[in-house]
Amino acid sequence: MRSLPDKGSINSLSAGLLSYLAKEQVNSVRRAYFYAEQAHDGQYRHSGDPYVSHPLAVALILSEMHMDHQSLMAAMLHDVIEDTGITKTAIKNQFGNTVADLVDGVSKLNKITFSSRAEAQAENFQKMAMAMAKDLRVIMVKIADRLHNMRTLGVLNAIKRRRIARETLDIYAPIANRLGMNNVRIEFEELGFAALYPMRAKRISAEVKKIRGNRKEIVSQIQTSLEACLERELLPGRTIGREKHLYSIYEKMRSKRKSFSEIMDVYAFRIIVDRVDTCYRVLGAVHSLYKPVPGRFKDYIAIPKANGYQSLHTTLFGMHGVPIEIQIRTEEMEAMANNGIASHWLYKSSDDLPSNAQIRAREWVNGLLEMQKHAGNSLEFIENVKIDLFPDEIYIFTPKGQIFELPTGSTAVDFAYAIHTDVGNSCVACRISRRLAPLSEPLQSGQTVEIITAPGTQPNPAWLSFVITGKARSNIRHYLKNQKFSESIALGKRLLNKALANFENHIDSVPKSNVDSLLQQFNLQSLDQLLEEIGLGNRMAYMIAQRLSAGSHSNSKGLENRNSTKETANTFAILGSEGMVMNYAKCCHPIPGDPIVGHISSGRGMVIHTEDCINIAEIQDNPDKCVSVTWDPNVEGEFSVEFRVELENQRGIIATLATTITGVEANIEKISTVERDARFSIVNLSLNIRNRVHLARVMRRVRLIKAVSKVTRVKSRKVRKVIKTQLGSH
Repeated sequence: MRSLPDKGSINSLSAGLLSYLAKEQVNSVRRAYFYAEQAHDGQYRHSGDPYVSHPLAVALILSEMHMDHQSLMAAMLHDVIEDTGITKTAIKNQFGNTVADLVDGVSKLNKITFSSRAEAQAENFQKMAMAMAKDLRVIMVKIADRLHNMRTLGVLNAIKRRRIARETLDIYAPIANRLGMNNVRIEFEELGFAALYPMRAKRISAEVKKIRGNRKEIVSQIQTSLEACLERELLPGRTIGREKHLYSIYEKMRSKRKSFSEIMDVYAFRIIVDRVDTCYRVLGAVHSLYKPVPGRFKDYIAIPKANGYQSLHTTLFGMHGVPIEIQIRTEEMEAMANNGIASHWLYKSSDDLPSNAQIRAREWVNGLLEMQKHAGNSLEFIENVKIDLFPDEIYIFTPKGQIFELPTGSTAVDFAYAIHTDVGNSCVACRISRRLAPLSEPLQSGQTVEIITAPGTQPNPAWLSFVITGKARSNIRHYLKNQKFSESIALGKRLLNKALANFENHIDSVPKSNVDSLLQQFNLQSLDQLLEEIGLGNRMAYMIAQRLSAGSHSNSKGLENRNSTKETANTFAILGSEGMVMNYAKCCHPIPGDPIVGHISSGRGMVIHTEDCINIAEIQDNPDKCVSVTWDPNVEGEFSVEFRVELENQRGIIATLATTITGVEANIEKISTVERDARFSIVNLSLNIRNRVHLARVMRRVRLIKAVSKVTRVKSRKVRKVIKTQLGSH
C-alpha cells in the first residue's frame, strides 16, 4: 500500500469515512491529520516520504475495519508524543481525554534505559497491556501501526528488518490470532517470514506456484462435485478453495517434520452458508458424498475457540484417496474468523452491547493484567504471555459441565488455576474422567476433570516443571516468592533474637536510632528487609546483633562472651514447619532425635546437619557460620533418611520388604538393589519417617524378616569412608 501525504490522500480517506461516520466526526479526523502534519513537519521516513504518510496509512488501515473516529484520530497522532515536543496535555486540550489516552497508550514509551533489548521489548508490551485494559482500541491502533511498518520494511537495513520481523512473528501475529483477526495475522506472518527467511520464502513460493498449476484440474473437479452435492440437497451456500499460506507451510514442515509434497497433498475448501442449522445439514451431505476420516471432525460451533472462532471442520477421503479438508460456517462466522475483534466495529448493530469477541478480548486482557501483577519482572511476564498466545487448544469440562479452554499439554494444575487462583493454590489431587490421576498428567480434549482441594495446603515448587499456562506459572512463582519472603523474615527474627541474647538484649528493646542507623549503612528500606537478609543467610545474625547492641549497657559483657556463644545463648529450636528457608542436609539426613547443628548458607537460609557430619566439621565452632540448634519437643513433619538392608536372595523378598516398611507407616521414596554375589543382595532405601523412635521401629520390624541378615542406617561419615577405601584400593 502506498500513501502519499498530499491533500488528495486525506480527501480520499475522508470521502471513504463518510460512508459510515457522521460529517463532524470526519472533520475531527481531518483536524487530527493537519495537527499531525504540522507536528511532524520536517521529519521524513527511511523511504524519503514525509513522516505524516505513516499515520495517514495507519488511519487508512483502521478505516477498512470501520473503526470509530477517536481511533482514527489516535492513529493520526500516535507518534506525536514520542517524536515531537508535543505533550499529552496539549493533545488533551485539543482533542479531549479519550484521544489523549489512546495516543498515550499506543506511544512506545521506551525512554527508560534497559539492560537489554529483550527487556525493553518486554517492558513496552507490559505497558501496552495496561493501556489495553483501559481501552481495547489501543491494541487496534498498535496492530495497524505495526502492519504499515511491516508493509514498508524493505527500506530498512537487514539487521533492523530481521529484528522487527522476529518481534512481529513472536508477539504481534499471535496477538492478532488471539483477537481473532485472521486476515491481519496471515499478513503479519507472510511479511515476517519473507523478511526473516527471504530465501526459504522464495523457494516455497516458487514450489507453490508450480504445484498450483498441476493441481488446477483436481481442485476444479472436487469443487464441482461439492457444489453439485449442495444443489441436489437444496442447500444454499458458496464453495471456495482455500490456499495454504507460505508461513503455515513452512511451520508445518518444520514442526511436523514433513516434506513439502506431504503437506501439499491435501485439498482444502470452505463452504459458506446462511444459517447455523444449514452448517450441520451440509456436513451430512458432504459425509454422504465422500467418506469422513475417523477422529478428524471438530465442532467449533458448539464449542468456539478461545478467540471466538466458529466453524465445523472435517476431513474426507476424496477421489483417488486424496484427503480433502472442509470448513463449514455461516457468513457471520466467516466475518468473525477473518476480522475477529475488528468485526465488532465493521458489522456492529448496536453501540451499547459489546460483542462476544470484545468480551473474550477483555477477559484475555484482564488475564494479562493478573499475570503482570504476579510476574517478578517484565521478561518473566513476556515469557508467560508467549505461552498463552499459542493457538492450539484443548477443551476440558468441570463435573458440572462448564467448559474451559487450555493450551495443548495442560495439566490438572493448569486447569485448577484456570478455574480460580485459590483453587490452584490449594489443590492436592485430581480425578480425570472419574479416576484418580497424577496432577502432572497431560489432559486430553473432552475430559471431565475434578480438582480436589484441602485447606491450608500450598503450591508445590515441583509444579513449575510441568505446568503449561502463564497464569499457573506466574501464580505459583508469586506464591512461593511471598512465602519464602515471610518465612525468611520469621527465621531472621529468631536468629537475630538468639544472637542478641548473647548481649542480654532483644530486638524489641533495641533503640530505634540504632536500627535506623544500621539500615542506612546497609542501604535497606525496612527492618523486615534486614531480617529477610539474615533469614536467607546473606548477613550474619551475630555481627548484626553486635552492631545493634553497640553502646548499650550489656555490650562489654557480650564481647567477653563472644567465644562462649553456645553456653550463653538460648538454643535455637527446630519446629519442622519453618518452610522453604529451613533445609535438611542431603549428606547426613538429620532426623528428630539426632544431635544437630545449623549452618547458615547464603541465599538458602539455614541448613541442618547432624553434629558428626564431616561436611561442617571445620566450621562447626564458628559462631558466624553455625548456630547451636535442637529439635523442638513438638517437632512435626516427615524427614528423609537412608538405610541399607543386607538380605538373602529370595523370590518376592523386595515386595515383602516394601510391605513390612509401609506397614509401620513409613513412606518409601527410593529403592535400589545391588547384588553382592549369587546368594546375597544389598538394598538401599530412602524413607520418610517422623523421628528416631519411628526409624528404630521400622528397623526392628525389618530385622524380623528371615532373609534379612543386617540393617544399618547410612550416614555421610560411613559413605565417605567407603568411597575413600575404594579410591585407596585402585
